[in-house]
Formats: sequence, C-alpha cells, structure tokens
Amino acid sequence: MGKLTFQKLDLEKRPVGDPIEVQFNPTEYAFEKTAHLGEVSLPGLDSPILQFVRGESEKLTLELFFDGTSPPSAGGLLGAIGAGIGGGGAEEPQTVTQRVDAFYRMVKISGDLHTPPLVRISWGSAFPGATTSESDVPSPTFDAVVETVNRRYTLFDPDGVPLRCIVELTLKEYRTLSEQLQELNLQTADHTRTHTVREGETLPQIAWVAYKDPARWRVIAEANDLSDPTTLTPGEALELPPLL
Repeated sequence: MGKLTFQKLDLEKRPVGDPIEVQFNPTEYAFEKTAHLGEVSLPGLDSPILQFVRGESEKLTLELFFDGTSPPSAGGLLGAIGAGIGGGGAEEPQTVTQRVDAFYRMVKISGDLHTPPLVRISWGSAFPGATTSESDVPSPTFDAVVETVNRRYTLFDPDGVPLRCIVELTLKEYRTLSEQLQELNLQTADHTRTHTVREGETLPQIAWVAYKDPARWRVIAEANDLSDPTTLTPGEALELPPLL
C-alpha cells in the first residue's frame, strides 16, 4: 500500500511541490461527520420538529510517530519530509525536529496563498476519503485544511536534541462551493399541489409535510390569500406552490 502522503494544493486544488511522506504509517485514524439541526416547537406535539440547518465539515484525526534513534532505510525517507513543503531534496537524513516542522507549517500562513495551505491526504486506492452523495463511494483522497497540530516530544539525546515525537493532527475537509452544489443536485417539485386540511392541522405542520421545512408556512398562506393563517377549516383545499 505504501506510505500515507500529504500533498500540498493551491486554492484551485492543483498540486504544489512534492508530496510529504510520513516516516511510519499511523496505526489508526478516525473520520467524524456531523449535521447541525434546529428544533421547531409546535403546540400540541410531544417533541419538537427537527429541522436540518446545515452540515458540518468532516474531520479526520490521526497520530503520527517520528523516530530519530536509528537511520532511515536505504532509498527510504532521506529528505522526503522537508522536500514536500520546502522544496528540494536533502543529502543528509533529516532530524526529527525538521520532519515534524513540515507538518507544523501546515497550520502556518503560506506567503503565496495568504492562508494555510490545502492538503490532499492519500494512502493507496482503499483509503476511505471523502464520500459524495452522488456515488456513495469513498474517494481514495481527502482534501482538507489542517485545524490543529499537537507536537509531543518524548525522547532526547544528552544534549537535549529531540529523538522521538508524536504528532496529533486534526484536519477539516475542504470542498469548493461548485463541488458541493454539483454533489447535492438539489431539486424542488416544479408543479402546484393541493392539500386537504384535516382536523387540528396547522400551517407549519402542512409546510413540514410538503417542504420538510415548517418555516415555509408563509408560502402556503400567501398562495391561498389566508387572512388568518392561524385558523384553518377542516376539509379546506390549500394550494401548495413549488418553491422557486
């Protein structure tokens, strides 16, 4: 499968420089995806109606280990970390501090971007990266910005030079507006429907059934010229216009 890699990207998601290869693959990583929901309280209901407000960016957390107590294997990591962000190779094995610094700089402002760099994480074709709603098949890459970098040095030589370090990374998924709109493919009914009012129904309840949004009751009230939206007559036929 090879090494887990971090590829720096520009704002158009084009690769910049060489990828950064970790020294040791992580033993585990975790993805977290949440949705922000609002509650709409309606009189007479046992519990409020949950209303989707917006999604939250997916998070990837992982822990990387760096060890400078033994030289890297031949053809392995000589200069790989430093070359990824700083550019150019290295003739001598890099220290733990130099390797870790490459990841620390992922949360520092990049001079050409005026923002911390975007990064693309990949680890072979089976890496469960971002999942689109269109295909539901994970992409083998995860485009993100680094939210936090925690460095913990655990071993030193007699002169105080760090020999081992554990780096904890938290990354937030980055998707452009056009990417999100293309994936969502939002659709709305394009024709007017009718609804027969039942005993005890309210406009917010009808709007929830018709549009999955109780706040859309005003659309129904305006379409039917209701002088008192709080009073509905059972058996009355209401027009449910399409949302524009």
